[in-house]
Amino acid sequence: MPRELSRSALIERSIIKTYHKQLWTPFINALKQYALISPGDKIAVCISGGKDSMLLAKLMQQLHHHSDVPFALEYLVMDPGYAPANRAKIEENAEILGVPVTIFESDIFAVANGAEKNPCYLCARMRRGALYAKAQELGCNKIALGHHRDDVIETTVMAMFYGAQLQGMMPKLHSTNFPGMELIRPLYCVREEDIIAWAKHNELSFLQCACRFTERTATAGHETESKRKEVKNLIRTLRENNPDLESNIFHAIHAVNLDMFPGWKTKGEKHSFLETY
Repeated sequence: MPRELSRSALIERSIIKTYHKQLWTPFINALKQYALISPGDKIAVCISGGKDSMLLAKLMQQLHHHSDVPFALEYLVMDPGYAPANRAKIEENAEILGVPVTIFESDIFAVANGAEKNPCYLCARMRRGALYAKAQELGCNKIALGHHRDDVIETTVMAMFYGAQLQGMMPKLHSTNFPGMELIRPLYCVREEDIIAWAKHNELSFLQCACRFTERTATAGHETESKRKEVKNLIRTLRENNPDLESNIFHAIHAVNLDMFPGWKTKGEKHSFLETY
C-alpha cells in the first residue's frame, strides 16, 4: 500500500509537477538569467505572510534540497505589529508548508502609523532596513523578496504615469546602507495569476494585506485603493485587446535603446543625447 503523503509534501509535489511550467521553470530561469545565487551564499528569505513570499519560501526550500550549488537559507518573518489573528495565520501557514521560520518583532507599524506624512513610504523603508539588519545579524549576505513579474510590469508603468520617469524594478540590488548585502527577487519571471492558481489548487489562504491601516482578519479581502491597483486594472483592461501587452512591457525593459532617448540617468547623473550628437 503506497504511503500517504503529508499536506506539505503534496504542496511540494504540486510545484514540481502540476505547476512546473508556470512556477518552477520561470523561477529557475530568473536565477540563471540574473545570476541571483552564488556558491556560499546565505540567503534570508523574507516572509510577509502573503501568497508571494510564502511561495518563494517553498521554491527556495525545494531548490536548496535539490541544487548542486552550496548555499544556506534562513526563513525570516518580521512581526512589525501584526494583529494577533494575522500573526497566527502566518505561523499556521508556515507549519502547513513545512517552512521553519525565524520570527522577530519590531514596532514599525506603531511608528509609521504615527507619522503625519507618507506613513506607507516610511513603513516600507523601515521594514526593509529591519530585514537587512536581522539578516546580517544571522550571517546572511542576501535577502530574497517575493516581488513577481506583475510587480515588475506595474512598477514600470507607475513610474512613467505618476513618477515622470522610465524606471523598472531590478532583479537584484546592492544595499546602499548595509555594505556587503544584496537584495534578490527570485520570482522576477513568475506571473501572479499562476501564484494565485497554485494557492487555490492547494486550498491555501494567505494574508491579503499586512498593513495596520487595512488589516481586519487574517483572511480579509479588503484592499485600499491605490495607484498600483489602478495600474493593475488598466493593464487587465488593455490586455483584453492585446494579450501580449504584459510580455511586451516586460521585454521592453530588457531592450532599452538609449540611442532613441533624448535624456537618461545613470549612477545618479543626468545625460543628454546632445553630448554625443
